Amino acid sequence: MGMLEKIFGKREQPAGLKNAQIFKMLEGYTPAWTTWRGSVYESELIRASLDAWGRHAGKLKPNVRGSAQQELKNRLKVKPNAFQEWSQFLYQTATVLGVRNNAFLVKTRDEYGNPTGIINIIPQTWELVEYDGEPWIRFILSNNKRRAERLSETGIMVRFLYKNELFGESNEAMKPVLDLITMQRQGISEGIKNGNSYRFWAKSDNWASDEDIGEEMQRFNKFTFGNKKTAGGVLIFPNTYDDIHEMKPSGYTVDKEQQEHIKSNVFDYFCVNEDILQNKAYGDAWLAFYEGFVEWYALQLGEVCSGMIYTLRERASYDNQVFFTSNRLQYMSNADKLNAVTQLGDRGLATRNELREILNLEPLPAPFGDQIPARGEYYDVTNPPATKTGGDPSAAPQDDNKGGNENAGEV
Repeated sequence: MGMLEKIFGKREQPAGLKNAQIFKMLEGYTPAWTTWRGSVYESELIRASLDAWGRHAGKLKPNVRGSAQQELKNRLKVKPNAFQEWSQFLYQTATVLGVRNNAFLVKTRDEYGNPTGIINIIPQTWELVEYDGEPWIRFILSNNKRRAERLSETGIMVRFLYKNELFGESNEAMKPVLDLITMQRQGISEGIKNGNSYRFWAKSDNWASDEDIGEEMQRFNKFTFGNKKTAGGVLIFPNTYDDIHEMKPSGYTVDKEQQEHIKSNVFDYFCVNEDILQNKAYGDAWLAFYEGFVEWYALQLGEVCSGMIYTLRERASYDNQVFFTSNRLQYMSNADKLNAVTQLGDRGLATRNELREILNLEPLPAPFGDQIPARGEYYDVTNPPATKTGGDPSAAPQDDNKGGNENAGEV
């Protein structure tokens, strides 16, 4: 069994799909798409930006709630599919989304067609077709294999959603920036080469013909640069040349201000900054990146996974869903962590293990780790703590000496 069968199962594709009609979209264009052929991921700056996406997205914690699809639910609690761990799946999905602005998730299936997990597929092209009264999405993979899935059972994550109801726009807007990055790299390379080469001009008289001049140039270059034994850091000119001048290389390279402008364009496009790329962001700076990307990514991925696994009735009536969470407090400074733990612990807003998680400490065993600590002056006003009298804590306390020796304490 090959990889394709392990993903889609051995089930036969409906025969009618080969001649299925194109599904009509609202914008009026034929719904067949391909990815932009530009080398977005080949730029080191863009790759570093998407790596930051993937590393932080991979920290999300998957949660599956509800009683439907119990066997699949149990599998998803451990791994998304048989080939990846959750951190790898989340990283890849974020990367594909950044490179293509469309990430497709399909169910992996066993030999009987039963769902066993969720996986990314990266098609060359895809198209929407209508079969048996419902839309299907047909993928053309890199090996020219074709597989189709019901649109209702396919997860589609998108970015730059504009003209089409289902698919995001291409990265054509990045082409000018990619061209600048390429020219910048080439300019630096050529500048280094020019700086390490000899460039002179000289005057020589009494040549009989142009051919003689050419032959002399070839002879000199071959002797000086072609012979490894004689080539070196010093040029020696015969007395047949005079008025010798060095030509200073003046290759153009991008200055610092223009380099910062290029970087700024990439950072704006992918919602990152230098601190995020270099792991310097924490506290409010990291929370800004969390709310700008990670939270949006987690929300969309949870909705997409829930929609492809559960029916609308299972989601609406029985609250079956997949969602992803992250402990944002872990990315605060140590001083902010200590303050958060103190405030949450004093007010009884977290269990001991939840407080220890903020400090990256191992959980305590049950039941002690599940207890909720709080300072003594905080209590539920609807259920006040017991007192010596067993009544309202606001009642005046009894004098321990009252009712005893009436003359006790008298001098």
